[in-house]
Amino acid sequence: MIRRLLVLALLLTASPARAQAVHGLAMHGQPKYGPDFTHFDYVNPDAPKGGELRLANGAGTTFDSLNPFIIKGVPAAAAESPFETLMAGSADEAFSEYGLIAQSVETPADRSWVIFTLRPEARWHDGKPITADDVLFSFETLKAKGSPQYRFYYQAVEAAEKLDAHRVRFRFRAGDNREMPLVMGQMPILAEHYWRGREFGNTTLEPPLGSGPYKIGAFEPGRFITYERVKDYWGKNLPVRRGLNNFDRIRYDYYRDSTVALEAFKAGEFDLRMENEAKKWATGYADWTALKDGRAKKQTFAHHRTSGMQAYAFNLRRLLFDDVRVRQALGLAFDFQWTGRTLFYGQYERSESFFSNSELAAAGLPSPAELAVLNPLRGQLPPEVFTTEFHAPVTDGTGNVRPNLRLAMAFLEQAGWHVENGQLIKDGQPFRFEILLDAPMWERITLPYVRNLARLGIEANVRTVDTAQYKNRVDHHDFDVVVNAWGQSLSPGNEQRGYWGAAAADEPGSDNVCGIKNPAIDTLVEKLVASPDRETLVARTRALDRALLWNFYVVPHWHLGVDRVAWWDKFGMPSVVPQQGVQIMAWWSKS
Repeated sequence: MIRRLLVLALLLTASPARAQAVHGLAMHGQPKYGPDFTHFDYVNPDAPKGGELRLANGAGTTFDSLNPFIIKGVPAAAAESPFETLMAGSADEAFSEYGLIAQSVETPADRSWVIFTLRPEARWHDGKPITADDVLFSFETLKAKGSPQYRFYYQAVEAAEKLDAHRVRFRFRAGDNREMPLVMGQMPILAEHYWRGREFGNTTLEPPLGSGPYKIGAFEPGRFITYERVKDYWGKNLPVRRGLNNFDRIRYDYYRDSTVALEAFKAGEFDLRMENEAKKWATGYADWTALKDGRAKKQTFAHHRTSGMQAYAFNLRRLLFDDVRVRQALGLAFDFQWTGRTLFYGQYERSESFFSNSELAAAGLPSPAELAVLNPLRGQLPPEVFTTEFHAPVTDGTGNVRPNLRLAMAFLEQAGWHVENGQLIKDGQPFRFEILLDAPMWERITLPYVRNLARLGIEANVRTVDTAQYKNRVDHHDFDVVVNAWGQSLSPGNEQRGYWGAAAADEPGSDNVCGIKNPAIDTLVEKLVASPDRETLVARTRALDRALLWNFYVVPHWHLGVDRVAWWDKFGMPSVVPQQGVQIMAWWSKS
């Protein structure tokens, strides 16, 4: 009897905490949509299917791979389209996910594990079912051979196990990491039977087997790629897919020059353009007859997503940028007010946060909740984190940047630099570096910055290279300064390790482009990841924001709180634009 009780006790101890199977999860609190929801609020559930959407490429001037999950090669625009994930996010919440391949999810209150139950109807494009074996294969393959971010995303997974043909469980390492069930829900699922016998880590132009609403059609590297809607797609009536993916065909054409692409668009060569250049938005459509006679439209759509950070990023692996005073001086030479007035037609706001356009952005002085995580790090952080609200340098907008340059020179002299014969010198070596660009459009913005640097005695050279060379150099940290953008969600979490963590700094292809190795930043990232609720997450994100800003790892650029869209009037669209902005895949063809 005693033995039976002991065995029972051991079994109960070994069993995971009880959890109820649910249709969706929110990062904090409850998801917006209940178990009986039929579609998202920002779609037309009865949108007609058909027609074609023609776009210009969004992935560089060429591509040489159809595998978007590896570091090698340049993937085609929208190469992830054929692949589904376990769960799907909504565009009108900070961070919630609902069942896609998984029909339900189970996780205990402490989120120490998660179980996904797969839909029996989920199918690959060849008709075979998606199984637990595919999920485990995807996890192991992405972690071992995928891009570096997958290793950082999945480092908290202690064990992955198959419970039966349609159920898998992921156990997480001890610690507070409430995001992990949602992180695993975002995992793209790969077909084990397809990839066995193929080398996942190599580039390929053989269309991989997928399970999503689209599969790859015709393509020609450097010219175009098409995606064909899967008519018998197994998930078309799911709540997370209803009203989406309405076009029978999507085509991306590749253009080497953005000005040529704009003229092609106005000539009717493609249908819709998400404009990312202020000058083109202000002046490039003025002579467009189709806009004047109503055959085309041009509109801004307000959004409420965080704009993240776009900036000139310093490579801290270079000794030249090791001193924070040097980095601060280089930031003082960038004249945003003149640039915004002269080149951007006043459309942008200067970015003063890595989480601009959201409640996550630091403002004022640190709150008590922020100080709770900052105070233990006082000796490791710049003192301004605690005493001064961060603001980017300001000029009068006339091009007179002399006051800022005087301050910049003071910082440089403190760091041991001095001017000899018009050159900035230290230890007999000139201050010289390269700004690496991947598109000519950046030259008109960067060259005035270079001229200001020259007034400090700094020789900055601008080099624009093709997409493949640029990616290879950045992936292998072979650069001095680049333009980089760190996208942010309204619920930052584990991805911050890849952005700023020391463990990612030396990984080829990692998102820690700057090569930051700062124990205080690592601590703040771990505190953010461990946030138990939304209020704490916001405070800890702001604390991290302050630490990043006052270390001057980048020269911040600018951001915009609207999506700029121009299109030929051949589409219908829902009446609701969610907080994440325009959802083109919720549009449909009117003809």
